[in-house]
Amino acid sequence: MLHFTSDQWLAWLGLYFWPFLRIMALIMTAPILSEKSIPKRVKVGLGLLMTFAIAPSLPPVDVPIFSVQAGWLALQQMLIGVAIGFTMQLAFAAVRTAGELIGLQMGLSFATFVDPGSHLNMPVLARLIDMLAMLLFLSFNGHLWLISMLADTFHTLPIDASPVNSNAFLALTRAAGLVFLNGLMLALPVITLLLTVNLSLGLLNRMAPQLSVFVIGFPVTLTVGLILMALLMPLIAPFCEHLFGEIFDLLADIIRELPDSANP
Repeated sequence: MLHFTSDQWLAWLGLYFWPFLRIMALIMTAPILSEKSIPKRVKVGLGLLMTFAIAPSLPPVDVPIFSVQAGWLALQQMLIGVAIGFTMQLAFAAVRTAGELIGLQMGLSFATFVDPGSHLNMPVLARLIDMLAMLLFLSFNGHLWLISMLADTFHTLPIDASPVNSNAFLALTRAAGLVFLNGLMLALPVITLLLTVNLSLGLLNRMAPQLSVFVIGFPVTLTVGLILMALLMPLIAPFCEHLFGEIFDLLADIIRELPDSANP
């Protein structure tokens, strides 16, 4: 009969506990995986499955679980997972921003509904483009790239109590501006043309005051907006491919910067 000491049990638990924290932090913040429509048991089960697949290839961690140093190590692992998931969320936030700007110019700002996934009040057009981006993300195997990048972090940034480079987290703020700029570029052609339509309607109202712009304005802008959206749809796929590629390059840069101060 096999007998295990308490130290052996704690060593075995530590081998799986620390990777589990980083993986679950990613699952709770990453796009698609963090959707509230996915049951919590499924998320935990996925986290355990990934942990059992990754942990055996990792070196043992010298930090005891029940120690003061373990608190910092746990926070560090969660911050790394959250940083990766939040960075990936920026791409979808940019797409949703483009949908909200287009919907505002089309006069659809009042057409909102409660998103069953996030339980947030979201414009219909923004949700439509967001769903298209999610489908494209899956079709590009973005979820597999994300999991592969997470697995690589355990080798480029091993689990230890050394401090991480805080400048890598500050890079997220700079990256947010670049990503949202891409979202604005997606919506800019439609916004420009709809603004031209609105200006034309304003001039028409000055030239022929008997025409009620409030009566003909909304149908015209809505019709033109729908036509422009139909023309924009074929461009969303290459745009999302470029956007996701830019995000993954950004993630790679952040992961490379994280261990700089840990290993001077």
